[in-house]
Amino acid sequence: MPSRLNSFVGSAVVSLGVAFAGAAQAEPGLHDDRIVFGQSAALEGPAGALGTGMRTGILAAFEEANRNGGINGRSLELISYDDGYEPERAIAQTKKLIEEDQVFALIGAVGTPTSKAAQPIATDAGVPFIGPFTGAGFLRDAALGNVVNVRGTYDQETESWVKHLTEDLGYDRIAILYQDDSFGRVGLAGVNKALEKRGLSLVAEGTYPRNTTAVKSALLNIRKANPQAVVMVGAYKPIAEFIKLARKVKLDSTFVNISFVGSKALAAELGEDGAGVVITQVVPFPWDDSIPLVKQYKAALQAHDPAAEPGFVSLEGYMVGRLTVMALEAAGEQVTRDNLLQAIAATGLFDLGGVSMNFAQNDNQGMDQVFLTVIQPDGSFKAVDRLQ
Repeated sequence: MPSRLNSFVGSAVVSLGVAFAGAAQAEPGLHDDRIVFGQSAALEGPAGALGTGMRTGILAAFEEANRNGGINGRSLELISYDDGYEPERAIAQTKKLIEEDQVFALIGAVGTPTSKAAQPIATDAGVPFIGPFTGAGFLRDAALGNVVNVRGTYDQETESWVKHLTEDLGYDRIAILYQDDSFGRVGLAGVNKALEKRGLSLVAEGTYPRNTTAVKSALLNIRKANPQAVVMVGAYKPIAEFIKLARKVKLDSTFVNISFVGSKALAAELGEDGAGVVITQVVPFPWDDSIPLVKQYKAALQAHDPAAEPGFVSLEGYMVGRLTVMALEAAGEQVTRDNLLQAIAATGLFDLGGVSMNFAQNDNQGMDQVFLTVIQPDGSFKAVDRLQ
């Protein structure tokens, strides 16, 4: 059954007096007064904060555009369905969005295994697949003309991990905990690649099944190796469980997480056990008001939901939404799926306000930066340039 969070979401239509009456619908999801987007993502369960965070950020950007008149008189709307971070459900929800809801484009998918299942469906149907919340390399294939990535890759994050652990801290004993699926194995491959570059190898590996917190066996395997650092490729609930158990058994390692973990959700789950945990990010610091993008994001977030707190995931969703708005504007009044995608490649540089994305015909990834953050004793985050 669909989640109770499954909803048709959008701001009220803003009329600019532009006459669209009687115009034929050019493409699915493209109406006289609105453009409808679809999202299949985890909205509940162990990865639920990731889907809801992306959804919140996208809606903040869409509603901001709607308050300013929409796109050539059309408002932007979003249909979101819960796929539970499971590939089979992602397939079903993606097909429903394309075939039944007739959306113009898919936006804000969450996860590697779910994107791996949904992307081919979107590609076969010629539907844009915009801003998936994953750094998986297969989505960066230039042959996938309908895919638009905002964030950097997991390979870029894992390279950053190993660089900072070895150069800043002098570590050479590194273990890994990863989710036992395509997401985790992408991270594992990236870590191995980064270690091999430096003549090193993992001292231990541990895995857990997706959508569980079954990490005890992994902890036992990793603890035996007495690693200086444990790098982690997973979602916030099982990662938090591992770190809390590791603290209890006095595993005195540096814990380093991938951006997908869901930083705020992880810090909340960890509580006092979170101090010192490192997380790489692929978007700017959401509390840095010196960045015009961040200031605008916080205002848009407040307007969308006064109770919402800034965070890395919703900022990424907002950036995905802002890129989509800018691309629609660049595509012009006679927007189609094809010329939306062409507008992104042809425009190339998108300045979101102190943060830029660069695209080209053979480059569907907008950003490459990786940022370091460390959870503080009070659960807040500190942006750092190096580990110490």
